[in-house]
Amino acid sequence: MIYRPYDYQRTAGQWILDNPCCGLFLDMGLGKSVITLTAIQRLIDTCEIDTALVVAPKKVAETTWTSEAEKWDHLHGLIVSKVLGTEQQRKAALARKADVYVIGRDNYVWLIGQYGGRLPFDALVIDELTSFKNPKSQRFKAMRISRPSFSRVIGLTGTPAPNGLIDLWGEMYCIDMGARLGKSLTRYRDTYFDLYRWNNMIVRCDLKKGCGAIIRDKIADICLSMQAKDYLQLPDLMIHTVRVELSPATRQAYTTFEREKVLEFAEQHADEPSSLLVNSAAGLLNKLSQFANGAIYDDDHNVHEVHSAKLDKLAEIVEAANGASVLVFYQYKHDIPRITAKLKSYRVAVYESEQQLHAWNAGQIDVLLAHPASTAYGLNMQAGGHYIVWFGTGWDLELFQQANARLHRQGQQHPVTVYKLIGAHTVDERASAALESKKDRQKSLLDSLNYLIHKHTDGKG
Repeated sequence: MIYRPYDYQRTAGQWILDNPCCGLFLDMGLGKSVITLTAIQRLIDTCEIDTALVVAPKKVAETTWTSEAEKWDHLHGLIVSKVLGTEQQRKAALARKADVYVIGRDNYVWLIGQYGGRLPFDALVIDELTSFKNPKSQRFKAMRISRPSFSRVIGLTGTPAPNGLIDLWGEMYCIDMGARLGKSLTRYRDTYFDLYRWNNMIVRCDLKKGCGAIIRDKIADICLSMQAKDYLQLPDLMIHTVRVELSPATRQAYTTFEREKVLEFAEQHADEPSSLLVNSAAGLLNKLSQFANGAIYDDDHNVHEVHSAKLDKLAEIVEAANGASVLVFYQYKHDIPRITAKLKSYRVAVYESEQQLHAWNAGQIDVLLAHPASTAYGLNMQAGGHYIVWFGTGWDLELFQQANARLHRQGQQHPVTVYKLIGAHTVDERASAALESKKDRQKSLLDSLNYLIHKHTDGKG
């Protein structure tokens, strides 16, 4: 296919060429991969670099970078080696002569060990830069050791600060080694944030007045930000909330279950600070979400089906699609066999690898089941369909938007319709409202927890 870049793609590509260390904060669907590969090809052609290393989420490393190189005519001379699989396979891929080496982010620590910290690549591409935002993570520590190896660094993401500007320090360090936001997270926090502590632990960081603009100004010379809505004419995205009514008996069972779990939780976790409470709250709300979906794990991890209301509604939507393929996002593994059994008359597959991705885009799958985290970044799935069903939404707005963007992106020929299946009078309603309010995940979880505790301790349950 002949590459005819949009003006914004030319701008982004030139940004890479002009800035040896840069960040491209490009929205979903703007073509970050082809822009970057085109720039790498140019740098190789002009003898500025010999090789590039791409570090990406596992699923993206498996598919996106090689498929993009194969898709566009001007990149056919670019040799891409995927450093994936077993250790033996990864070593063989590294030994292979190539222009671009692609490795999953979870193997980056292993890679550092192979070369003793000094990597033999000229350029580094960090696909989904937010993966390296946590300075305490092993992958960040590995990046810190290896960063001086590269003469060029390109950081790619559509969501540079999913939890606020506190995330930027680690990401920017990967790009410029602390030149703009400092070499210490502690110094960065003390300079730009008001810190709140509990038992010598930082439980909250609030941005100081006026510091947001200061931070953005400091990184503006090397970070380019673009949003899809400003550059692309995409088909409509229609999101429908579908209320799934439970039978009176099931609704009563849910209410009893919710009350028992909430009161038990309130007794056990009453004294925890918010920074710790959010993890406990997630566990409670996940348990309630499981019930709303129709099946729950017990303490021994056995599965108990409690209702089929969502399964029935899902079947109705698939049938109404009249032969069009449907992408179904699930939250819990135990929902997979239930959905598969319900839709046994259709060609149902579970997304696990490149094989299912190709089959989906080729129209060989009627219903593709996928966990949103496995498809959240970089995958091109728009050729396979334009219907999405969320069997359970979860609480993460970034994940919700990223997953929907697998179909609602450049190249989609049809309006994209998204159905959120919401159990009426269950915790689903709180999760759906949280996504619509665009609050961050932590605040949404704590707000919902406080609502439930208040509801059941005031005798309103």
